Amino acid sequence: MAAGYAEILKARHATRLLVGTLVGRLPNATAAIAIVLFVRAEGGTYSLAGALAAVYGVANAVGQPLLGRLVDLRGQPRVQLPAALASALAMTVFAFAGTGSPALAYVAVAAAGLFTPPLEGGLRALWPNVLPREDQVHTAYAMDAVAQEVMFTVGPLLVTVCVSLWSAQAALVVLNVVGVLGALSVVVSQPSRAWRSAPREAHWLGALRSSGLLALLGAFLFIGTALGSITVAGVSYADGHGGDVTYGWLMAALGLGALAGGSVYGARQWAGVPERRLRWLVALLALCYVPLVLMPGVVAMTALTALAGVFLAPSIACAFIIVDRHAPRGTVTEAFSWLVTTFTVGTSVGTAVAGPVVEWGGTVWGFAVPGAAGVAALLVLLATGRVLAAPRGAGRVAGSSENDRNGAVEPGFSTGHQA
Repeated sequence: MAAGYAEILKARHATRLLVGTLVGRLPNATAAIAIVLFVRAEGGTYSLAGALAAVYGVANAVGQPLLGRLVDLRGQPRVQLPAALASALAMTVFAFAGTGSPALAYVAVAAAGLFTPPLEGGLRALWPNVLPREDQVHTAYAMDAVAQEVMFTVGPLLVTVCVSLWSAQAALVVLNVVGVLGALSVVVSQPSRAWRSAPREAHWLGALRSSGLLALLGAFLFIGTALGSITVAGVSYADGHGGDVTYGWLMAALGLGALAGGSVYGARQWAGVPERRLRWLVALLALCYVPLVLMPGVVAMTALTALAGVFLAPSIACAFIIVDRHAPRGTVTEAFSWLVTTFTVGTSVGTAVAGPVVEWGGTVWGFAVPGAAGVAALLVLLATGRVLAAPRGAGRVAGSSENDRNGAVEPGFSTGHQA
């Protein structure tokens, strides 16, 4: 397993791009907790903190596909770095202005979320140009999914360290400055500067005109819902089983399970088309959510939570390949960004749904939500099996200007027009 990942990281530019992207995404991974801690340090209410964090999340969900489309049209350096600077500047304004003017605070966090650079989608567009073989690209996707789990685990810890050493205000500023440095490391690299999207046909829907991509996004909306609902149900369980310490163990176990599953998945090559494989992975993901309703003691519940995370990273890694196969020509960064946005929206839906469900039926019904959402995701994939079938002429990923093969000319539009 280690040898397979080491082969990827030895490729020229690979380590720099992966690390730079992870560092560049730190502000996004830590924004919610950093905003909440800062607002509380300023004497604001939890309602204000939650509202500001929600505004950031919504703005981020809107901005990712829009900026992704600009990257496809203009290239990575001309979009990613200005966006990173604008986002960091907006968060710095929020850090120094505080919550004295709520209107300014809302505008600042909204701008910070809106201009968050689509580094995640950009990295996945670069892998085929950095790695010479298609199997290496697929392994890189899995490694990428695992790395995201590490970032979202380590990120909140970095926030708390910054707050304890300096202040909540310093944490906001420092993490955003570090994020700009990460984005800078990516965009000045040779692969990022040289990358160009394939010519695209003019269409206002952009990547969303692909029925296969829409089917995938529909499934991942429910997977995000499952993940978001677990975080809320976990709080309810922890309230009766040890409090915050138990909740911390449950969330750490969920991340550890995803890390383990993603690491094993990416260490080998898989036969067959990824669309069929994703159906099996999502079926196993849904199946592993079901035992959570048993709600045993803390040790056993921690083990069940780890099991619930095992097939998450493999499902995400497999989805990356499918996005790559179904994105219309010239929309690969936008398509990957839509996956990020859909998953984020689904997570928000899950937290919103699970709260009332727990209040109505108790913790056990809260843990029933992820199982139901996982089944819904599987049903979407089964119902859309024909549109998710592998595109005709699908071939190697590597060796083209972008990892996009769905290059049929759209009817009714002239070749050469730009979306």
